[in-house]
Amino acid sequence: MQGKVMLVTGGGKRVGAAICRRLHAAGATIALHYRTSTQEAMALKDELNALRPDSAAAFSADLLDLADLPRLIEAVIARFGRLDALINNASSFYATPLPELNEMQWHDLLGTNLRAPLFLAQAAQGELRHRHGCIVNIVDIHAERPMQGHLLYSVAKAGLVALTRALAQELAPCVRVNAVAPGVILWPENADWEDAAQRGNIVAHTLLKREGEPDDIAKTVKFLIADAPYITGQVISVDGGRSITL
Repeated sequence: MQGKVMLVTGGGKRVGAAICRRLHAAGATIALHYRTSTQEAMALKDELNALRPDSAAAFSADLLDLADLPRLIEAVIARFGRLDALINNASSFYATPLPELNEMQWHDLLGTNLRAPLFLAQAAQGELRHRHGCIVNIVDIHAERPMQGHLLYSVAKAGLVALTRALAQELAPCVRVNAVAPGVILWPENADWEDAAQRGNIVAHTLLKREGEPDDIAKTVKFLIADAPYITGQVISVDGGRSITL
């Protein structure tokens, strides 16, 4: 991965930051996208550049603004001269029960989780074909079995799984496209998930009886980019066996 450039959307914190650190440790140059997590993104950029000078840069873009998506790809290529991998990690997540959901939530959840990965892939496809690069989408185990009360999120992630397979067809043979489906890795940052009993029940239904770590996802992303030249159109669940017991 030495000298190769990886764009990670939502790379400033949580799983995105773990992916940035893992790919950077393997020798990659990191293009770190952020929207609102400015402080975290800048701190991570400085951390990576302290380890290896001029090996990371941060790029601000609103993934809900279609015009921002080709600009983001162009900015990365202008800065580093190439793009070898696109990791679609950025995601909105919150409950949308059917009686209460609205068009704004549709726009947000489908926009970040499905529309942005599609149009970023479109903007990047020429460069990725040229570099024989790859795309890794971060999906969710609930793409296959929807999460109660999270209708729009589940629909969006199911769409991203379908997009992963469709892009693998569209971009073959030059570009590989795969996905990683996390299970219990990090609890969402909202009050709905603060109940310890609820969390404990979910972990109890995970075969390995424990939570995973962001680096479990990051290691799988690195594998798909660096060590899986004959894998495309696939979804790898990193969930401690949770998807078997859903």
